[in-house]
Amino acid sequence: MSLIDTAQWDACALAAATPDERDDPFIRHAFLSALEDAGCVRAETGWGPAHVLLEDEGGALMGAVPCYLKGHSRGEYVFDQGWADAYERAGGRYYPKLQVSIPFTPVTGTRLLAPPGEAGGAIRSQLISGLRALRRQTGASSIHATFLREDDFNAFAADDFLTRIDQQFHWFDNGYGDFEGFLASLASRKRKAIRRERRDALAEDITVEWVTGADLTEAHWDAFHAYYEDTGARKWGRPYLNREFFSLIGERMPERVLLILAKRAGRYIAGAINFIGKDALYGRNWGCIEDHPFLHFEICYYQAIDYALAHGLTRVEAGAQGEHKLTRGYRPVTTRSAHLIADPGLRRAVADYLRRESGYVRAIGEELTEALPFRRDQRDGKG
Repeated sequence: MSLIDTAQWDACALAAATPDERDDPFIRHAFLSALEDAGCVRAETGWGPAHVLLEDEGGALMGAVPCYLKGHSRGEYVFDQGWADAYERAGGRYYPKLQVSIPFTPVTGTRLLAPPGEAGGAIRSQLISGLRALRRQTGASSIHATFLREDDFNAFAADDFLTRIDQQFHWFDNGYGDFEGFLASLASRKRKAIRRERRDALAEDITVEWVTGADLTEAHWDAFHAYYEDTGARKWGRPYLNREFFSLIGERMPERVLLILAKRAGRYIAGAINFIGKDALYGRNWGCIEDHPFLHFEICYYQAIDYALAHGLTRVEAGAQGEHKLTRGYRPVTTRSAHLIADPGLRRAVADYLRRESGYVRAIGEELTEALPFRRDQRDGKG
């Protein structure tokens, strides 16, 4: 990203954004360049930057795609390891592949940075053609575009990409006003359970701080990184983000970063990093150095709702997976991805799998919607 003009990249992202994505923090040059400059994203980590750029005759950027040459399938949250294993057992070579995404970030947003309308449609087509050419040039087995906005999803589908759906859980503000207003929308048993969880989470004299903007310090990042490392090492072996990355985003985009930190006996013991959009709060990573009942739910889910309500944000996206979010007022939402498989045999097998998987995902979505914890007169919310 250091060779890509910051203003031109952000201008393309802004032109491509829908009204509720005007401040999508993840597509910004500041976020993507911090990943690269900190060394979290580089060829040696299996995330080789391979961004596709479309320039006019004067060299001005007209469109772009955040893209990476991948040597594995980690850090993506749309799982294709089974496809890779099957193909390699059959004698194929699945890696490298091209990944159109925001690294380590399961958040839906624009991927084809092109303006709306007819002119933008032509640019999107050229960008997809550029991805196809890059696949041939690099010898990649496939192209995977993940967490797509619906118009990008349709553009890839129209270009013969296979399509895939999945689900996340998002919280939506349906005019609640405050947390008590939100609780009032829930069935009595669920409301009582959340009140009990919040009380128990902070029972041992634990306090919570919201830290953002100019108030972020290196001491805050030291504390957060320590328990991010500890939790990440226990969950998946090697955390994706290093200490330098946190300093860089604190320097380059502090107004878009929120740390929710828990403190006990004078020291920080747990916390979550969130990113702030125009209308949404995006919860990303959590960590702790002390275990307390329900503290994870308090910091990652309930405090995020509190912050959103206090700051006029209309939804909270709390990351990938997690049906346990459903009982805490988060609704199922469809996510989308698109996949181009070069090998005809593998493509047929994957297409058959996706047809069956999509039926299962839709059926589960209907069941989960029926299990929402809201009162019957409150079930028809967003999402």
